[in-house]
Amino acid sequence: MTDDSAPVRFDTKIAVLLRDDLQTWQRLNVTAFLVSGLGTRAPEVIGEPYADADGTGYLPMFRQPVLVFAGSKELLTTAHTRAVGRGVTMAVFTSDLFATGHDEANRAAVRAVKRDAMDLVGLAVHGPRNAVDKILKGASMHS
Repeated sequence: MTDDSAPVRFDTKIAVLLRDDLQTWQRLNVTAFLVSGLGTRAPEVIGEPYADADGTGYLPMFRQPVLVFAGSKELLTTAHTRAVGRGVTMAVFTSDLFATGHDEANRAAVRAVKRDAMDLVGLAVHGPRNAVDKILKGASMHS
């Protein structure tokens, strides 16, 4: 017999790192945008669809927790460099995206800036637990 309430230790980690000077609405918006891309590149993080007792179906969600961290602008730049170096699945959100209004404009805004010059306000990563921990070294859990 298995204990369904026992905590599961995943081999991978999903984490979001937000710049610590964002307004509340920006934190929420950036987090939603960042995590929306992870399941498209790492489908194994998506669980099964949900259904309530009446049989109403709902979309599947991540099968593991998403940890949200905060850090300085400099820490985001460092974490981005580490993530690129480790080749983990990553999404980015730059300050320029607050001024765009749709997906095509978002992609154009990111494409217009060299990697080392991006003004990052958030990133999301998925990868092996130890790699993600090293990428986020120095960040604190978001309060």
